[in-house]
Order: sequence, then structure tokens, then C-alpha cells
Amino acid sequence: MNRKIISLQVLVFLAFIFLWKSVIFIFDFPEFILPQPETIFIEWCSMLKSGLLLEHTMVTLSETIIGFVIGVFLGIIPGYFVAKSKQIDQILSPYLVALQTAPKIALAPLIVMWFGFGISSKIIIVALIVFFPILVNTIVGIRSVDKNLLDLMKILKASKLQILRLVELPASMPVLFAAFKTGITLAVIGAVVGEFIGSNKGLGYLTIYASGLMDTPQVFVAIFQLTIIGILLYLLIDFIEGKTIPWYRKGEEDVVKTSKY
Repeated sequence: MNRKIISLQVLVFLAFIFLWKSVIFIFDFPEFILPQPETIFIEWCSMLKSGLLLEHTMVTLSETIIGFVIGVFLGIIPGYFVAKSKQIDQILSPYLVALQTAPKIALAPLIVMWFGFGISSKIIIVALIVFFPILVNTIVGIRSVDKNLLDLMKILKASKLQILRLVELPASMPVLFAAFKTGITLAVIGAVVGEFIGSNKGLGYLTIYASGLMDTPQVFVAIFQLTIIGILLYLLIDFIEGKTIPWYRKGEEDVVKTSKY
């Protein structure tokens, strides 16, 4: 990322802060409706220093990462077999679509009642939310593999495991990483939904608790902390993508450079 882009990002951030303060000034909002940015920053520093923010952050982060990893495995494994077999696709598709169309927010109270108010219920909610995007992109990725490559591997008498490792997996990785990026942001939302329904820890719980006390700065702190978690996890997936499939990232950069001319 060059200096020009970083400068523009900083400029946009400063413009956002200026707009925020302008809205407060023009409409004369009280602190409990819309606090000043510096008030929220001071509250953030105070909560961070006390350890309260870190404690709730680690709970939500744990739920997000564990649920995401489980959702990825639950999506990739059946997704591969569905992509490779029309019969399995026809059998499972109605049930998979039904599972996706069932609103996860409506299922969340049941999951909390069944698995308790601890971290387990939140992990299950996250895994369910992440599952379908990973499943669909796995199917799309496997089915988009060049048929000529598959025919070549068959001519060379490669085993199914070799075809998967040498052709199908590398070819589907760009699509899978796109799903991972979507899934990790949905995972944060899933963790918060679970904490809203029933929890005594986590940033979602902190948001509900602070809103009940009309502590608006603390609500904003929790929201911004969730945003930071989402951004950092997204950047982590993006970094892993760059290291795992550098050839794809280089191809994207070449396309961008070509489009400028």
C-alpha cells in the first residue's frame, strides 16, 4: 500500500470525525444520545486499562475463531462430495437450502436453551452462520476446475487424492478464500447475536448491559471494538491468502495494472 492511499485513508477518517462533531454541534445532541469522539476514546482507554474490555474481547474473539474454523470444516467436507456427485447433490440440496433459509436469529434462542449460556452455544451459532457460504463456494470452486486438467490427471493415472491435492484444491483456493473473507465477518456477527440472546460475557453482552444503563460511550466502545476485531480478522485472512496463493494475488495486480492503460 503506497503513501498516497494511506494519506487518503487518513483524510477520509478525519472527514468522518469532522462530520460526526458537526452533527453533534448542529443538532445539539446530548452525551447520552451521541457522545463526542474524544469521549469514546477516553472511555476506550479507561476500559482497556482496567482489563474489562480485553476480558470481553477475548470471549467474543474465541467464539468467533472457534466457530469459524468449525463452520469451515463443516462446509468444505460436504461441499466437496456434493460438487463431485450429482446424486449426493440431489439428495442433500433440499436439506442444505432448508438449513440456510431457516433464520439463524430465530434459531439462536433454541440453541442457547439447548446448549446453555456458555461459550458452546455461541460457537454453534457462529458455525451455522459460516457453514453455508463456505459450502456454496466449495461447490463452485471444485466445479470450476478446468476439465482439461482433470482429464490430463486421469490420463497420467493420478489417484483421487493426487487430483485433489495437485489440481482441485489449488484451483478452488481463490474462491474458497473469498468465502473465508465473507465467513469471518459473518462469524463476528454470529458471536454477537449469540451474546445478545443469552450471555454474561463478551462484547455483545457488554453492548446490551451498557445500553440498559444508558451508558452510550460504553456502547460505542463495544461496537468499535467489534469493528476492529472484524477488520483484523479479515486482514489476517487476506494475509494468509497472499502467502498461500501468491500467484493469484500477482495475477490480480497484473490485471489492475493492465486496466490502467
